[in-house]
Amino acid sequence: MTQDSTTLTGTHPQEGEAPWWRDAVIYQVYIRSFADGNGDGVGDIAGLRSRLPYLRDLGVDAIWINPWYVSPMADAGYDVADYRDIDPLFGDLAEAEQLVAEAHALGLRVIPDIVPNHTSDRHPWFRAALASAPGSPERARYIFRPGRGEDGAEPPNNWQSRFGGPAWTRTTGPDGTPGEWYLHLFAPEQPDLNWELPEVREEFESILRFWFDRGIDGFRIDVAHALTKDPGLPDEVTAFRDTAPGEHPYLDRDEVDEIYESWRRVADEYPGDRAFVAEAWVPDPQRLARYLRADGLHTAFNFDFLACAWEPSKLRRVIDTTTESLGAVGAPATWVLSNHDVARHVTRYGSADTAHNHVERRRGGEPVDRELGTRRARAAVLLSLALPGGAYVYQGEELGLWEVDDIPDHLLQDPVFQQTGGAARGRDGCRVPIPWQGGKPPFGFSPDGSDTEPWLPQPDAWKGYTAEAQSGVGGSMLELYRAALRIRREHPALGDGQMTWADTPDGVLGFRREPGFTCFVNMSDAPYELPAHDGELLSSGDLVDGRLPVDHAVWLAG
Repeated sequence: MTQDSTTLTGTHPQEGEAPWWRDAVIYQVYIRSFADGNGDGVGDIAGLRSRLPYLRDLGVDAIWINPWYVSPMADAGYDVADYRDIDPLFGDLAEAEQLVAEAHALGLRVIPDIVPNHTSDRHPWFRAALASAPGSPERARYIFRPGRGEDGAEPPNNWQSRFGGPAWTRTTGPDGTPGEWYLHLFAPEQPDLNWELPEVREEFESILRFWFDRGIDGFRIDVAHALTKDPGLPDEVTAFRDTAPGEHPYLDRDEVDEIYESWRRVADEYPGDRAFVAEAWVPDPQRLARYLRADGLHTAFNFDFLACAWEPSKLRRVIDTTTESLGAVGAPATWVLSNHDVARHVTRYGSADTAHNHVERRRGGEPVDRELGTRRARAAVLLSLALPGGAYVYQGEELGLWEVDDIPDHLLQDPVFQQTGGAARGRDGCRVPIPWQGGKPPFGFSPDGSDTEPWLPQPDAWKGYTAEAQSGVGGSMLELYRAALRIRREHPALGDGQMTWADTPDGVLGFRREPGFTCFVNMSDAPYELPAHDGELLSSGDLVDGRLPVDHAVWLAG
């Protein structure tokens, strides 16, 4: 299992000892919504530092921090203006270095985000590009093209922004005349970099070293599958999932391999098993495995598992294809239920359609059976933490928080809402600041006496879901997570390794892990009579006369 705090940094694993990242449980800190240390209504490094003991006691191995770099915040920090400094909204570089040291002292590793597909339009490189002539070295760092049609008035191709609308914006010259267009797969404030240019590649290798030199343990790579584009910039004629592998004009192209091979060489220069995790939305696990060869990235998010409906046959198929595909290249799986880009799984599992569709983002407002969703969420965490490999916990899921679907329109800040004209609610509903204590907002998110409201409003109903209200309370979601993570850390069968499916009736998933561990999840329409066993380790709810109720999970010894 995971190394202890005495061997966190500066060493390679002993002979025969697996690297920490193969079975780590990593807690996602959406920093602006985690803890506000200075009372301005936005989470920051000071707030995170104050809550590190909570994360240690929860039982996770590492924290992934969403972007904390200097940014105009057009997309909550994913529009980076300076990759080597901290935005004053969150603190400063010295505080970041203190955070890393304090986390390491508590046995926690630290993995910041890195955003390599695009910069902010306020980045010095892009400002220089706009001030330079077409064909200049400054413009070569990005993807500028003349338009099509009369006077170049039409975009260079038909590509669409992931946030809605065209993926191209036309520039205006110093004299006010229309100029070239630039590519932005996301917001117009996020111009795409040209990864064909050696200068871009060298710059990011330098950025990696800058942060590795400060002790960070790895990076989560934003949009890892979109860096390279077909140089001809052809129109998109088929949907991504219907395109032959490696042939989409701007997603999951084979050319990204050599970029990550060079990144792996950089990481391997440093002691302590520095690791990368890829955010790569790709069509199938076989394609995902391509990113995770021995000379490539270490791990990748398992979005097929996250997006899967609460249906046993579909979940089993995802688990099988994931473990088989990644196992073929020697990579561990990761199991993810929620993150900052998707509706919280308490809400998804309580909806009529329990799957997540990343393309057609949830609008919000659909009827939700929150009690049902919570029951399934409790079972899902036992399932995910029992599977081979690593796992991710999105902040607040350990409290049983749900998607906040009723944020007033005028308070929504996600560019998805703006660029779709309100057709998609965007992702703010899963980003609401989490509740720590007390009976009313801001629930301890900001310091006592703070007059500033949190940057997104918290529902009053969260008063029973604070960390304080659940701590030490048997049966609470928080104590379920703490118990599951403790057992996972201590039990020799859990973490990286193998699994074997058990014979179960339709609607029930069951698998064994050696030595002496079995997990059952009942997704049928009737209680399941458990087979003989040596004892109950943990269950998501009470068993009834030795039977596992519907939408419950149990860990058994023997």
